[in-house]
Amino acid sequence: MASSAQSGGAGGGGTIASNPRVWIIAGITVAGVIVLAEVARRRRRWLRGISGAPPDAGCFCDRFELPPAPQAPPPAARHVLSGLTFAASDNFEIEGYVAGFGNPDWKRTHEAARHTAVVVTMLRKQGATCVGRTVMDELGFGVTGENLHCGTPINSASPSLTPGGSCSGSAAAVAAQLVDFAIGTDTIGDVRIPASFCGLLCCRPSYGVVSTLGAIANSESLDTIGWFARDPCVLHRVGEVLLPSAAAGLKQTRQIFFADDCFQLLKISNQKTMRAIKNAVETLPGYQPPKHINIGQYIYSNVPSLKEFCEPATKLQEGMSALKALSTVMLLLQRYEFKANHEEWVNTVKPKLGLDISTRVLQAVNFANDNIKSLYAIRNELRTALKNLLKDTGILVLPTTAGYPLKRNSKERLSSGFEDRMYKFVGIAALSGCCEVTIPMANLDHHVSLSFVAAHGSDKFLLRTILDTYTVIQDQVVLSTKLITATVANVDVDSSELLKEKGNSAFKRKQWSKAIEYYSEAISLSNTNATYYCNRAAAYLELGLFKQAEADCDSALLLDRKNVKAYLRRGFAKEVTLNYKEALQDFRHALALEPQNKTALAAEKRLQKLLK
Repeated sequence: MASSAQSGGAGGGGTIASNPRVWIIAGITVAGVIVLAEVARRRRRWLRGISGAPPDAGCFCDRFELPPAPQAPPPAARHVLSGLTFAASDNFEIEGYVAGFGNPDWKRTHEAARHTAVVVTMLRKQGATCVGRTVMDELGFGVTGENLHCGTPINSASPSLTPGGSCSGSAAAVAAQLVDFAIGTDTIGDVRIPASFCGLLCCRPSYGVVSTLGAIANSESLDTIGWFARDPCVLHRVGEVLLPSAAAGLKQTRQIFFADDCFQLLKISNQKTMRAIKNAVETLPGYQPPKHINIGQYIYSNVPSLKEFCEPATKLQEGMSALKALSTVMLLLQRYEFKANHEEWVNTVKPKLGLDISTRVLQAVNFANDNIKSLYAIRNELRTALKNLLKDTGILVLPTTAGYPLKRNSKERLSSGFEDRMYKFVGIAALSGCCEVTIPMANLDHHVSLSFVAAHGSDKFLLRTILDTYTVIQDQVVLSTKLITATVANVDVDSSELLKEKGNSAFKRKQWSKAIEYYSEAISLSNTNATYYCNRAAAYLELGLFKQAEADCDSALLLDRKNVKAYLRRGFAKEVTLNYKEALQDFRHALALEPQNKTALAAEKRLQKLLK
């Protein structure tokens, strides 16, 4: 935990001083109080990894207001969505406006819509107000939420990280409480991925049950209209409006299937997270005893047309091979249909695209039309196989994404291994057309979400299940975490380390004063651990208590002369109090220990300019 200079937590990945534009060049004649106030303001900006917060957290590309339909007088029923606001991704047509599809060249070469998307009209008829269109990854490709032209919407759940895509703006707008819910299109995870990264609930309905008329297609055999919400009640209410009426009678008995092979692929730092999730679901009332399944092996055995896409594998590896083949088929189908829809436009306009998006678009327009019938055959076979498994009351539980999102403004790209695992998860519902609801997991490592998949057409059953059990799941996760913590305490884990972990958790929740209390208690039990002082220094910096932070860094360095983070944090404290020469010495000490440390390199360059 104690591994960062300051960003994201007392010990999260270090990004401090990565943006020199936000640092203060303060004149000596400026009054001290004003200097420190400005320093604190600029530092808060910088800690978020941005040079200044854009309007509306960078979520919107079009701002307007489409009022709801008038409410009929009593005794007419109140509109289901009365009083709620929503936003739509940039691929939804709004009469009189040009949909940008995430790309200015698309917007430049298309005319204003003559009609409004059906789903937007349905929501307004039931009392919701549309307040604008949101940023999305170009042309519906991409999974990070970054847009070369519009920028990256701020992920309020974790401001230093990307929000996920392609429907990044819609997710970010809900997370920032700018709207009550938002809509987007989910092709291969475009709603589920940002929901996971932004800590939201979302619904990807069964393929074809919600009209996509008026939404620009990426791949019409995979595209569905999805929606985000912070509250399961709102998620359910939107479903009541958009989904067709369910068959009479409630499905009372539920059967949970854990996709054990998918959980084994999940790459997270702490395995207690998955144990807590499983304990939470297994203790829900009103369920048959949960079953565990190797969903990859089941698919391999029940989707015969998939075998021609499977790599040679041993019996034990057949399941993983099937999940990999499933994601391959999903991507091939997306490319084929995107090419059919947009090849002429791409070749004629030659749009300016981000590097990652350009790669995906080129893969699509250069796609060779082989085995197309097999792709559609696999889609139908998979839907039938899952219907046979889940029937009317079964729910498949699996992870939503494969791990943590990238940092904002990072030059890194998602690894092929990360995308490979993620597509295995999202491909099951995407290719089969089954419905899926994603929920965030409270009080656990961030960016951990759980997905519930039900058979095609069981959308309202699934949403009702989530509505009835969401609070129970969250409570059980909290309880499971406490029990695990107690177990850890019983196996002789040092009390000071437990206090440090509590401090780290408080730091992540931005409870700086509480974090200082825990770190101070840890120090009182063990005053020879440099990490405790260094972590407390990070919390002091967050509160603008620079002298206290400097003193803690002094203590940390007395205990550990090679503590790079102590040098970085003390250097920062000295810089913001205008002690540039001493700050430069600290950053150079850090560079002597880690010559490639980006934070220290940027700080050295910045301070050298200030001292000229």
